[in-house]
Amino acid sequence: MSTLSVRQVRFRYLTLYGLRWLPAGLMIPVMILLMQERGLSLSQIGLVGTAQGLIVLALELPTGGLADALGRKPVLAAAWMVCLISLGIFAVADSFWLFFLSWALQGVYRALDSGPLESWYVDATLAADPEAEYERGLGFAGTVIGVAIGAGALLSGGLVALGPVGPVSALTLPLLVAIALQVVALIALLVLLVETRSAKGARALRASVVEAPRMVGQAVGLLRRSRVLLALVAVELFWGFGMVTFESLLPVRLAEVIGDADRAAALLGPAGSAAWLANAAGAALTPLLLRWLGAAPSAALMRILQGGTVVGMGLLAGPVGVIVAYLACYTVHGASNPLHMGLLHRQVDGPYRTSVISLNSMMAQPAGALGGVVLTALADRTSISTAMLVGAVVLAVAAPLYLPAWRAGRTGTADRAKLPPVTDPDRAAPAEADPTVPVEDSAPSVAVPPAEAAVTRTR
Repeated sequence: MSTLSVRQVRFRYLTLYGLRWLPAGLMIPVMILLMQERGLSLSQIGLVGTAQGLIVLALELPTGGLADALGRKPVLAAAWMVCLISLGIFAVADSFWLFFLSWALQGVYRALDSGPLESWYVDATLAADPEAEYERGLGFAGTVIGVAIGAGALLSGGLVALGPVGPVSALTLPLLVAIALQVVALIALLVLLVETRSAKGARALRASVVEAPRMVGQAVGLLRRSRVLLALVAVELFWGFGMVTFESLLPVRLAEVIGDADRAAALLGPAGSAAWLANAAGAALTPLLLRWLGAAPSAALMRILQGGTVVGMGLLAGPVGVIVAYLACYTVHGASNPLHMGLLHRQVDGPYRTSVISLNSMMAQPAGALGGVVLTALADRTSISTAMLVGAVVLAVAAPLYLPAWRAGRTGTADRAKLPPVTDPDRAAPAEADPTVPVEDSAPSVAVPPAEAAVTRTR
């Protein structure tokens, strides 16, 4: 790692980061519609989606030390290979169980992929120059991910508009291009990511495996030590459930309004690109919201406003109304995550900060899986609009859960969750807080677009 300059490390990090998310941008507009084209009902699609959520829930915390034990490059290479296999299965899947397998593999990929690339970038930057400011590259990553996903969505829409090609349906074309780009990303990873591996990898791996159950128990124990933290993590349960509306049901709703799935997928390409720009614009509003209302009241307001945008997607007539509501939803989504994460960071001290963030992320997984099952079944039995209205209500009713954080901020009390320091020398301590996440101080900080958090829930 030390043979690379700071600029070279940043360039390689951003290149790999963009290649990692470009296939996702291609898949987002078409994956639900493609499963419908292959014969799955909305209820079955909801059940298929639970595979990813449950796998991530099971592996998120236990795999926390794997990259430090074996090295970031082999873990990332394994993750991206699993993603390639998953996409390959998705391309030929024509039954419920094949799609279930594909989404389960996506869960394994998600769990392995979470964190190692960013950790490599920070370590490699500090190896090149211990005084270097790596925050700039982490901030640029927010722009890169928006461009990558937006470009992928735009390309996806164009491919659908050009299709079908021979026996390949219009909705399958973006998937095939995503597979090709995933191969390119994997090759680029093997070439560009240079890492000095520790000789104690096997010993560290064994220690990490032994330590994993204790880490899970301690992370859960944090919730008992802080009612503010418990309320903030509970927000993710409502958020994960409600996000099914604009991540999974929106393409179906748009197809219903237009009357043609291929036309809807083609329209979702440019709409998806615009949505990620709206997401970044919403994140840019975070300093203003902090100065205007403060973190907790602003976060609560965003939950209510996002519920309102989902109501618009469910009730507005015509594709223009639905897409305008969709863009408004992503604007609110972009503003919500920095506020929520800033509040979360203020509730934990010591080396367990990453475990708390993982725990927060984990809560959205079972909630999203439950939402996928319940809302798609409701859509099958009633209508897409009814299911979206129920999801909107669930998003909005999470607003009062920010009251404990608001009260703690007003009284100046510190309801922080603490755990004893890690004493096992064979186990690497979890990393400190992601410097791209704004933390509410006496002066508002500048927020980085939370594209990673938003997109990881999408896949």
